[in-house]
Order: sequence, then structure tokens, then C-alpha cells
Amino acid sequence: MSESETGREDKSAAPENGEDPFIERRGGKSDRRRTAGEGPGGIERRNWQDRRRRRSAEGRERYLDMVQRERAMLLEYGVSRSTEQLLDMAGASLPSEFEEEGVKDRATGDQLRSILPVQSWLPLSLHLIGLQDGVLKVAPLHELNERQIESILSTANRTGLHVEKIEIEIWDRKELIDTLRAVHDLSADRCEKTLAMWLDDVDNGLLLNQFQRDMMAEALQMRASDIHIIQDNNPDSPNWVKYRIDGDLLPMHLLPADAMARLTTLLKRDAGLNFGDRTTPKDGRFGFTWQGRNIDVRVAAGPQGQDGEKLTLRLLDRASLKGFDELFRRHEDVGDHLARLLSPEIKGGGGLIVLSGPTGSGKTTTLYACVQQIDRRRRHVLTIEDPIEYELRYATQWQVHSGMKGGEFADLIRAAMRHDPDYIIIGELRDGETVETALRAAESGHTVITTVHADTALQTFERLRSLMPHERERSSTYTLSQQVKAVLNQRLVRTLCQGCAHKTTAGEALTPEELDELGLSPEQPVRKHNTSGCDICNRTGIQGRTLLLDALLITKGPGQRNEIYESMMNNLNTMPAKEGVDVYTRRDGLIDLVTSGLVDPKSALMYLEE
Repeated sequence: MSESETGREDKSAAPENGEDPFIERRGGKSDRRRTAGEGPGGIERRNWQDRRRRRSAEGRERYLDMVQRERAMLLEYGVSRSTEQLLDMAGASLPSEFEEEGVKDRATGDQLRSILPVQSWLPLSLHLIGLQDGVLKVAPLHELNERQIESILSTANRTGLHVEKIEIEIWDRKELIDTLRAVHDLSADRCEKTLAMWLDDVDNGLLLNQFQRDMMAEALQMRASDIHIIQDNNPDSPNWVKYRIDGDLLPMHLLPADAMARLTTLLKRDAGLNFGDRTTPKDGRFGFTWQGRNIDVRVAAGPQGQDGEKLTLRLLDRASLKGFDELFRRHEDVGDHLARLLSPEIKGGGGLIVLSGPTGSGKTTTLYACVQQIDRRRRHVLTIEDPIEYELRYATQWQVHSGMKGGEFADLIRAAMRHDPDYIIIGELRDGETVETALRAAESGHTVITTVHADTALQTFERLRSLMPHERERSSTYTLSQQVKAVLNQRLVRTLCQGCAHKTTAGEALTPEELDELGLSPEQPVRKHNTSGCDICNRTGIQGRTLLLDALLITKGPGQRNEIYESMMNNLNTMPAKEGVDVYTRRDGLIDLVTSGLVDPKSALMYLEE
């Protein structure tokens, strides 16, 4: 899930009465859109902020004594970690005052560096200190002229920041240079230059290592989730380095075959792979430090063409993981239902929570967000994954070893029940034995959270039934109907760049038939995709992705679910109408995103067709 939701509003879009033309959907099953007069500072938004701060404060208090004792022990071994760093690793950091919606007049330097496009400040050798009460404080290495100051002001305001003026602080030159080196990873800006220098001297190993690091930094700076590298010795085949950003592949660097062969060899060596073998698919991983954070890189290698190779690098950055409240911000009812199921007060009830969706829909991100919501001080969380992507503090994590006796998902689930877990997290349900073992774990009083590939919430039940052994399908379906507590089918929807999206009305953007399909009035303010983009979104018109849910929440007790079982056996389409089944459709979520100005209405229609 990198899956971000901007939600930023342009003040120029407001009508003359000062009201925000975009409306926001909240919990409940009726029309949950907010009236236009209630701006970003509305009571619902404040309630969300208060709840998020309260939950975060509870999380900090929960782990604070453990973290302090760990910090003291680490110091004895010469490892320096601040309390905040350790709390952040435990998923219990304080919520930022930098909110995603409304006017933003406060931000730290780190927050500014994550929001402002890097090309607007990095070439100026500018240290961003912070933003407070509309004053942006910076420390430049060289004197700024009026044009540069105006450009920074314009870019900042287009990103949704409220900047009235720029205040320049004079720093000692050596101190500023040291700070720029420590805080800003300049390699993201010099990648093309390093590549040109290396291609002039391909045998230079130092330049090769520098390009590898610069490439990683550039990809992280651009919010890439994966790097795709194709090395083909056929002279007619291009050797591209591509980044996957917001779900799309973006070609970045074109290398000659001999240079690409050197790069793939270096990456495989760092990942601990046999770089002489180009025919056997293999996996490895390595880590490196970027902007003070440890980044884990998962490397998958496989053959390409006659004598080439394909490498896919998954960039695993803990800072890109979304918290529970942030993830379910636009799905409050679903988030509250899950929070109750994950509450430390619920013990012994068991149950099954299923997250479904296609590959790349953010299921793992949601899975990790659920784990972070659990009180891991009082409850034992045991995860079974293939592969383990992120280290989860205060949780037991087991790696699946496919093909090894006792190392499959089902074997590890059976073994896990002997380790006194409260929650069992299963990376994926892949076969009938795993499904049956997971159901037995839920039936025995453990809360099981797992994922499966399916297109809709209802189809998730069909998918699970298709994996069950035919001779035990009826009994397994009965157990499923008794134990399932929630099914969340999810997609990641690309959100519009709020700095350049065109403002219009639904009547201008859609035909009368399309208006009826989305249930919008012709006067409804909406935003359209600007295909030319701007500097904020790298000229794509898209900035980030957000969660779109199709959810079924089962609120009835296990002894009252005969009708749900009958629906599973006979006609799944009747299940949403059954008592005790709360339904949240993808259509409602899309309408919310369109009326909030986050999704182009034409794109919403395409998502509906999917």
C-alpha cells in the first residue's frame, strides 16, 4: 500500500460566500456527505483528529516503558536510538500536526521536504527549517533573488500550504553544509549526472556504486514502490530502468547492454544471489540508509530472452506505511468495526477477518496497519508470511519455506496454535489445507486476519469455497459462516494532484446518463485530471493513491447466522440483504472521492465498470 491520500483543497475554488465547494463523506449507511457550509475545520474533522491523537497517545503510553528499557540496553552496546525513533518503530509515534486537509500553516522541516517537490528547493541548496503561522523559515547556502523566492512561495501555496512570506535565517556556512549533507540526500538530484559520468567510464566501479545509490535515492524521492530492470544482450532490445509510481511504470534511464549487465551483477551480489546464474529465478534482499532511515530492498531475479535477465526491486520503507486511522479515514464505520475486533478487551471470541483484492491493491499495507492497531504489549501477535516484508516490533514473525517439510502455511498455522497466540496473521490463503487450518484456528478462539485474491467482497466467499476440499465443502462453509467477522475488498485509486487539477462542475464533465449513474447534480463542483500536470506531480496530474473499499461487516453472533450460511450455500447475492450484514459499496466510496475533488469523474466511471 505507497497509497497516499492528499485531500488538499485549493482556496481559489471556494465560492464567494467562503464555503468549501467540496463535500466529504462520513460514517453511516445513508447519505453521509457533508453540507457545503461545513469547511475543513468542521466538527467531524476535529473529532477525527481528536480520536487519532487519543489512540496515538494510548499507543505511546502502552510501549513507553518497554522502549525506555530497550534504549538503555542499546546504549550499553553503543547503539544510539532516541525514544521517538523506537516508538516510531513500534508504530506508536505521535500524530503529526500537519493535517492532510484544510489550510496548513504549520509543518516541520521533514514534513516540508516530503510535500514540496524536490526540484523547487534542492537545486537552490536550501535547508527547509519549518513553517509556522504562515511564515516559511529557510537557510540558503547562497543568496536567493526575488524570482527564486516568488517561485518557492507559488509552489508552496499550490501544494496546499499557507505561506504568506519567507523568512531567511543566516547560518554558519560549515554548519549549514554539514546539515545539508546530513538531512538532504543530494544523490536523488544528481542521478542523471552520475549516470553520464559512469557511461563515459563503464569500468569505474566507484561510479557504478554511486549510480546504484543515486538510483535508489531518486526512486524513493519519487515515491516509487518498485524498480524494474531489464538486461538484454540483444542489440535491438532496449535496456530500461523503470520506476513504478502510483501504480504506473515510468521509464527513467536507458543503459547500453554492457553497462546494464554490470548494474545487475552489482545488485545481485549485494542481495546475496549467484550473479553467474541467469536462468534460475531467485530471491534475495539487502538494505541501505537514506535520509536517516533504513530501507530494505527485496530483489527478485529471473531470465529474460535468450541470454538476459530481469530484476525487480521492491523498496520497503517503513515511513511509507500508513497508520490505522489514516488508512480508514474515509471509511470511518469500517475502521471503527475493525478497531473493536482488534480491541485488547476482546479475548477468546475468535473470528476471521479477510482482506481481499488483486495484486498491488494494498492488502499487505492494511494487514500491517491492523497489526499496529493491536496492543502488542498485552496480546501475542504471531504472523506467518511469505516473504516477511517489514519487521513488526513486539510481534512474532514466521517465514514460510515452501517445499520444505513443516514449512508450509498450514504447517505453521498448526504450530502457531501451540505458542499461545491471541492473533494469527496469515499472509495469504493459497490452498484448501491453509483455508481449513485457518478456520480451525478461528474456531478455537484465535482472531485470524488473512488475505486472499478476489475481485469483490462477495466473490471472496466464492474464492474461499473454491479452495475447500470438495468432500468437506459443506462443513467448512458452515465454519466460515460462523467465524467470519469482516470481509474487506480493496482497490487503490489514483488521486488528482490538487495543485493543477482543473475545477469544473459535474454537468460540464459528464453526460446526463453519466450523472445519473453517479447520482450527481449538474451543479456539483468536481475536479478533472490535468494531463499536462505540474512540477508538484512530476507532470502527471496524479499524486498518490487512496483506499477504496467494498466491505461486508457481520455483526450477528455465531449462533444467529443460519441465514448467512444458507446464502453461502445457495445464492451469495442474497447475503447483503440479510439482517446483521452491513454493506459498504465501492460506488459510495467513489462518489465520495469525486465530490471531494480527489478523483476525476470520468475515471470514477471506469472504476465502476471494473
